Amino acid sequence: MEEALAAGLGAEPAAPLEGDTEADVAIVGGGYTGLWTALALKERDPSLDVVVLDADECGRGPSGRNGGFLHGYWSHLPRLRERFGDEGALAVARAGEGIVRGVRAFCEANDADVWLREAGMLRVSAAPAQDRSVNDEVEAAQALGVTDEAVPLSRNELAERVRSPAFRGGVFLRDGATIQPARLALSLRKAALDSVRLHEHTRVARIEDGRLETDYGIVRARDVVVATNAAAAGWQPLKRRLTVFGSYVVLTEPVPELLEQIGWTGGEAIFDGRMFLHYFRTTNDGRVLMGSGSGPIGFGGRLDRRFTHDEPTVARAEHGLRHLLPDLTGAKVTHAWGGPIDVSSDHLPFFGTVAGTRIHYGAGYSGHGAGPSWLGGQILACEEAEEQGRTPPLPARAGAALPRLLGMRVGTR
Repeated sequence: MEEALAAGLGAEPAAPLEGDTEADVAIVGGGYTGLWTALALKERDPSLDVVVLDADECGRGPSGRNGGFLHGYWSHLPRLRERFGDEGALAVARAGEGIVRGVRAFCEANDADVWLREAGMLRVSAAPAQDRSVNDEVEAAQALGVTDEAVPLSRNELAERVRSPAFRGGVFLRDGATIQPARLALSLRKAALDSVRLHEHTRVARIEDGRLETDYGIVRARDVVVATNAAAAGWQPLKRRLTVFGSYVVLTEPVPELLEQIGWTGGEAIFDGRMFLHYFRTTNDGRVLMGSGSGPIGFGGRLDRRFTHDEPTVARAEHGLRHLLPDLTGAKVTHAWGGPIDVSSDHLPFFGTVAGTRIHYGAGYSGHGAGPSWLGGQILACEEAEEQGRTPPLPARAGAALPRLLGMRVGTR
């Protein structure tokens, strides 16, 4: 966020809600899912009156501080096959192919520089126990006849992309890119300001069918979309479906010369085979970001300082950097931060409608929301368009068909 604001992407906060109002669609949450949904709704029907409410300022939550990995679900084939079978796995993965294209199209249409770099991803094994996760990726792609989506790399082949004495081998995943997450969040905010009503510093205290209660007034809307990421774990309809985990990252000073030394100049995003994985990538200004998904766990939707001020998790993230990339020992860590993520039981997002209401939701991204939130926006907006008797564009229909194809149970039990 510091870098994005310095680049001039910030603006004065949108005015809080003042008094009661009405809208066609009211969206709770101004992060990726909420903003993508708002923009998709207006694209499908410019006449819709859409209002977005955010308790803080758009992008100041998980959307502006994540690791910046942008991808769909080809890297989840083993889990998808277990959950949905071969046909369902392919359907989800193919729908996710629109993510990078969708973000690219948004950037081109809005002249937005979000540091989009389409260089693919690497899953690496850094211990014998992690070899299985790499092999599972390759075997699943072979079984489904999509071998180009998971290309195995020997130790030497991996070293041609990034050299580390800790890496035993890996797999190259074509479907992957990186972004500067705060730049994307603020660019979406800017685009939304041109087409929807946005109220920041407006906390929603109560959600009812067709009605939102805030400290400054009531919003009445035919449809309500709840897009609050980890905060949804404290919302009654979803509290049994989500657990809150902490995820932290450290960021180094610019070290382009050290990246040259280890050959990591192609821009590939990398993650290892641990259960509480390390995820790491380079940035356009030559920094290295190392993340650790080993932070605190919250129960009952409780969010507290552990998710933003947990020094042991910061230390684990920096230890991962020094252990996995020892040739970067001289790289000084200049920034560290963390936040909560919404984790579903099978680490897949889910979308649906509260029974008997017109309250819709999307949640459960499980730390992989930067890309799938685009798909979530298409799903939530397309359902609204179809209810109004309009035919949405083909890419949106493909994404929105997923909940029906999979029985409206994407990521639920």
